[in-house]
Amino acid sequence: MVRKILIALLVLLVLIQFVRPAKNISRGPNPNAITIKYSVPENVRQIVTHSCYDCHSNNTKYPWYTNIQPIGLWLQSHVNDGKRHLNFDEFAVLTEKKAKHEFEEIEDAAVNGWMPLDPYVWIHADARLNPEQAKTVADWANSLK
Repeated sequence: MVRKILIALLVLLVLIQFVRPAKNISRGPNPNAITIKYSVPENVRQIVTHSCYDCHSNNTKYPWYTNIQPIGLWLQSHVNDGKRHLNFDEFAVLTEKKAKHEFEEIEDAAVNGWMPLDPYVWIHADARLNPEQAKTVADWANSLK
C-alpha cells in the first residue's frame, strides 16, 4: 500500500512539471507606471525596484527554482496576489483617493516592516529594508498621501 502511494505521488510530481503558469514579464514600456503621475526620487526608485518590484510590478525576475512545480505555482500565486494589492506599473490609473490609500499602505509597510514578506527575504535577504531605507520610503510615501 505504501509503495502504491509513493508511486502515485511520484507520477503526480512528474505530471505537475508540465503545468506552467504564465510568467509576469512585460515587454515594452509601462504607460501607467507610478513615475508617469508621481515624483519618485532616484534613491526611492532604487529601493522600491530592488525590494518590491518582483511582486508589485509587471516584471518579475524569476529564479531557476520557479521551473520546479509546485514551487513555481506557489510563487506565481504570490506574485499575482501582490499585483492585485499594489502594482507600481499600473499606479497611474488609480483614482486620487485610491492612490492616497496606497501611499498610506506603502508608508505603513515600510515603517512596520511587514513588507517584503518573510518567505521572500528568506531567499532574497538583501531585499529587506534597513531602517534608513524604510525611513526613506516612508517619508516619500507620506509626502504624497
